[in-house]
Amino acid sequence: MAENRAYGEGVPCWVDAQLPDVEAGKRFYGELFGWSFEERRYGGAVWALRDGEPVAALTRKTDGRMPTVWTVYFATPDIEGLADRIWAAGGQVVTAPMPVGDLGTSALVTDPDGAVFGLWEPDTHPGFGARHETGTFAWAELYARDTEAANTFYGGLFHDALFGPDAAPDFGRAPVSDVFPAEMPPHFLVHFGVEDCEAALGAVRRLGGRVQAPPFETSYGKAAVVTDNQGASFAVLERPQP
Repeated sequence: MAENRAYGEGVPCWVDAQLPDVEAGKRFYGELFGWSFEERRYGGAVWALRDGEPVAALTRKTDGRMPTVWTVYFATPDIEGLADRIWAAGGQVVTAPMPVGDLGTSALVTDPDGAVFGLWEPDTHPGFGARHETGTFAWAELYARDTEAANTFYGGLFHDALFGPDAAPDFGRAPVSDVFPAEMPPHFLVHFGVEDCEAALGAVRRLGGRVQAPPFETSYGKAAVVTDNQGASFAVLERPQP
């Protein structure tokens, strides 16, 4: 279960997918990760549940020009202040902070390299009810053009979460070219935990998705990059056995 359901600033606390067809997304992810789903009052979102705990959201794309994508949100107690700090550090505010009913306040921003991520200031919804388990959020990897610049930017924003004495980061940085073609834009890749990476890839193919990058070893486990049957990229992550 999520540790006391409170997330410090700079900790990944939520993920959502913007999809053309939410019902198709429910079928794909429900079978792949064992999720059940719950309609929400705000924004037409569907919450994905794992063993009754919220682990992600699926939302319908309202603009076909927008990408079909998974977005990771970082927790903050002061979303307006953090958005200002991002702007001052060379990032951009794509969507200004906006309340989501009584759940909290969200914003979309970019780092100076153009990688998009979300901010979340909680009210009644702190974020993940479960993480770091099978079928839940396991890691976020930033594929950047300049990892040193990324470390400077995110280290300045989220120093305690990344480098503080009690830090237990589940957010890493790597060059785009490590896994993707060099021309791929910088981006975050959301990882979900699986028991068996190869078995998960078989399920992805059977459900109409495809494998972008076959399994490779990382410092945080065995990962593979896939897309769902609507084109949203994510990774499956098999953690080393203790």
